[in-house]
Amino acid sequence: MDALHFFATSWLSPELLGLTALGTFLGIYVGAIPGLSVTMAVSILISFTFSWDVNNALCLMVGVYMGGVYGGSRTAILLNIPGAPSAIATAMDGYPLAKKGLAGEAIGLSTVMSVIGGFVGIIVLALAAPTVSEFAITFQPRDYMMLGVLGIMLVGSLSGNSLAKGIFAGALGLLIGTVGLDPMSAEERFTFGVVELWDGINPVAVMIGMFGVSEALHQLHHMDKAVVKQKISRIIPKLSDVKKYLPLSLQTSFIGVIIGALPGTGGDIAALMAYDHAKRTTKNPKVPFGEGAKEGLIAPESANNAAVGGAYIPMLTLGIPGDAVTAVFIGALFIHGLNPGPMLLVEQPQMFWFTVGNLTLANIFVLIFGLTGIRLFSKIVECPKGILIPLIFLLSIVGAYAINNAVIDIWWMFAFGVFGYFMRLYGFPVGPVILGVILSSLTDENWRRAILTESGSLGNFFAHIFTSPLSSVLFLSILLIFFSKTSLWNKGLKPLLFRTKQKP
Repeated sequence: MDALHFFATSWLSPELLGLTALGTFLGIYVGAIPGLSVTMAVSILISFTFSWDVNNALCLMVGVYMGGVYGGSRTAILLNIPGAPSAIATAMDGYPLAKKGLAGEAIGLSTVMSVIGGFVGIIVLALAAPTVSEFAITFQPRDYMMLGVLGIMLVGSLSGNSLAKGIFAGALGLLIGTVGLDPMSAEERFTFGVVELWDGINPVAVMIGMFGVSEALHQLHHMDKAVVKQKISRIIPKLSDVKKYLPLSLQTSFIGVIIGALPGTGGDIAALMAYDHAKRTTKNPKVPFGEGAKEGLIAPESANNAAVGGAYIPMLTLGIPGDAVTAVFIGALFIHGLNPGPMLLVEQPQMFWFTVGNLTLANIFVLIFGLTGIRLFSKIVECPKGILIPLIFLLSIVGAYAINNAVIDIWWMFAFGVFGYFMRLYGFPVGPVILGVILSSLTDENWRRAILTESGSLGNFFAHIFTSPLSSVLFLSILLIFFSKTSLWNKGLKPLLFRTKQKP
């Protein structure tokens, strides 16, 4: 009964209920604006709420977190500008749906599936927090490094039929992500003596440029194309559609929980892995992936919202942040006199169940606010291109400047926008570049740590891969993904083993 009482605390207090609703509403629209990250919003809230009662402060911040993760999908679907890195995969099929006039349906479906994913993450947090956290701490540096490499190998799902172009784009992203001072030795890398490059290139500026500006430049070729009228007569998805896609949503939600529970990963990696899972397991999709497949919209949206509950698991049970936002939450808890970690569930179980209840409430508000305002949002896509293209440029400039209030980020955004435009022109995918930038720190730092723990011996490194079941699974997964994309498999062994006929 005590657990139920603490769970319902924010539900029964009008003040806490209102703060959660306000936070969720603000989070959705902060998440929808490129450059205004959820991490930044929660960080700012700490300075405003440090003198508040702890429950009031957490309600507002949890609402912003939950709403912000969902909000990134809005501009991803409507303008092909992901509001957050976790919405990159959403744009791949969400934007093609909007171009077909189905923006309302796409946003409605993504909202419902996001909420389902959020509930899965919360349920796992409530029922299996200790077990999942114990699994998360078994990851060694080499496992995190291979997780990053596995993410890069997913470019096979993001790059059409050319694995070579996808790997090139992913490797280019890794290179861009390593610009700046080495995090371990403080040595300059790829800075060419330019002091402004010491802090590296902000991945959000790269993302906005590659998706937003390059899309605006690409649209200049289609100025005479008629505006597509959006079909928004039905926003709430059909029950038959929800039933049809529910198994995929649940599968990718569990992927999101597991990836979210791994310290330092988060919803962006979870969304990309979920998209890859959907593409590999969906047989004969009604619409090809990348051209408006609903499966490609549902999978990442379920996963990145489920990752929220997953990220709370190591934070509350181990005192280790699951992502950047929960790292800020740890600071907020310390400021309010709480000590997240193994003893939290023993000494202060009321805080654990209060958090679970508050996340549940915020997820309900995501459904309410997510299904409202769609008609107004959808009008953005119906703007004449003479208005829409300058609007995209304006949003991109505001988003790039908002990162650090620095003009240099605007220049980087434009530079990568032009570069992304030429990549599109010559058939190179831009998604893997962003993926490479996001995964660069995870891969680079854990590769260095893994080698240091093995005394600099590559032999020991590979020997220990095969003595650890977890490392072996990750290593074999990398090999299988690479092998499955080669011509030897597709034209030779696959037809032989599965007796499939080759396409002429």
